[in-house]
Amino acid sequence: MSQQVGYYTEEGLQKLKAELHYLETIERKRCTAAVAEARDKGDLSENAEYDAAREAQGLLEVRIGKLKEVIANARLVDESLLDLSKVSILTTVKIKNTSNGTSMKYTLVAESEADLKIGKISVDSPIGRGLLGKKVGEKVDVQIPAGKVTFEIIEITI
Repeated sequence: MSQQVGYYTEEGLQKLKAELHYLETIERKRCTAAVAEARDKGDLSENAEYDAAREAQGLLEVRIGKLKEVIANARLVDESLLDLSKVSILTTVKIKNTSNGTSMKYTLVAESEADLKIGKISVDSPIGRGLLGKKVGEKVDVQIPAGKVTFEIIEITI
């Protein structure tokens, strides 16, 4: 299994740990109880409820395993050490769409922390990948589902 390092804020890492704790303490017990209840209903060879409960339990264990791996390979990013001369993870970037002049502000974060409603986009998104490593004043062409868009980097902050 490949171990991919993920960069997280303290808040993002705490959310992952909280989700793992919830899955291990609450959901695991719920799934185990559902399997036991279905098993008590008789012949397992023709018990669809038992099969569904076992499948749900298997999916839960896969999710727990993935979360454990992500947390084990997570690296906290110290915002005080960020280089603001170029776009990197956890920087906030103000960009301008050169075709229509609209400005947007995004903070580049790990995939699990992305939330467009609050202006957090993944470094793995098309816009995030296009902006990484660029400096103020540079223009970047980004291929998005609607076509190619050119953005100019206006400002880089924390």
